[in-house]
Amino acid sequence: MKDIQEIFNELTEVKKKQKEVQAEYKDALTNTNKFEEVKEQIKELTEKRKQIQTMVQAEMGERFQELELSKDQQKELKQMLSDIAMSNLMDGKSIQLKDTNDSIYEPQFSVTFKKTNAKNIE
Repeated sequence: MKDIQEIFNELTEVKKKQKEVQAEYKDALTNTNKFEEVKEQIKELTEKRKQIQTMVQAEMGERFQELELSKDQQKELKQMLSDIAMSNLMDGKSIQLKDTNDSIYEPQFSVTFKKTNAKNIE
């Protein structure tokens, strides 16, 4: 089995190659006239869509504000759920949730890595 540093190095190389090919692809698209025309049409349609959305949001008034508030509330509740689940797991408790259809949910965790300013691993 490869160690974690070898896998990280391999991932870094794959990302580097992907970035190079992506840049070539972007250049090729930019040099295509039809692509630029379609891009301009998309820009115009996007602006029209935004205008329509703004108009409908204004018409809905308070009802649309409820939607925005519910999005914020949902985000807060998800964070609370995550915090409580992590605390329970660290205390050695098992976690299972059940919805109204009796479907069972178990927590899933993932690890990500963030670049730091440190130069050495100690």
